[in-house]
Amino acid sequence: MSSGRPRVIVHWLPPIVWAACVLSFSSDALSAAHTGVWLARVVAEVIGHPLPPREFNLLHFLLRKAAHLTEYGILGALLFRALRAGAPGWRWGWAAAAVVLAGCVAAADEWHQFFIPYRTGSPWDVLLDVTGAALAQFLARLRVNLFRS
Repeated sequence: MSSGRPRVIVHWLPPIVWAACVLSFSSDALSAAHTGVWLARVVAEVIGHPLPPREFNLLHFLLRKAAHLTEYGILGALLFRALRAGAPGWRWGWAAAAVVLAGCVAAADEWHQFFIPYRTGSPWDVLLDVTGAALAQFLARLRVNLFRS
């Protein structure tokens, strides 16, 4: 094995594994129809009673959208790390490529959801996912500026 292979694996395995996890989240089991059931139980246990439907639906919606931002923020950060490959600093090219790659995963994920019962593919979710990946680039830039690494 050449000396470059372990570095490639170290840098690219995490975003590949995370992308596979994100794509697996597109299952029917994690559709809004199914996550709402267990979320309602958790909320009722925590606050002692069920939320009224209007408030519960808003909470459920916001949690699902926050999950999109978080999932793709993590993916964007891992892709930036892979593209950076241990080099110091922050570059627009690495950041842009990370966002584009995360956007490709997001588009594939939403396309896949068109074919899953209880799921719907949405271009708005792709936009939200790309926003999460872009936010990760902003945070990476901030980290580099603050800690010069």
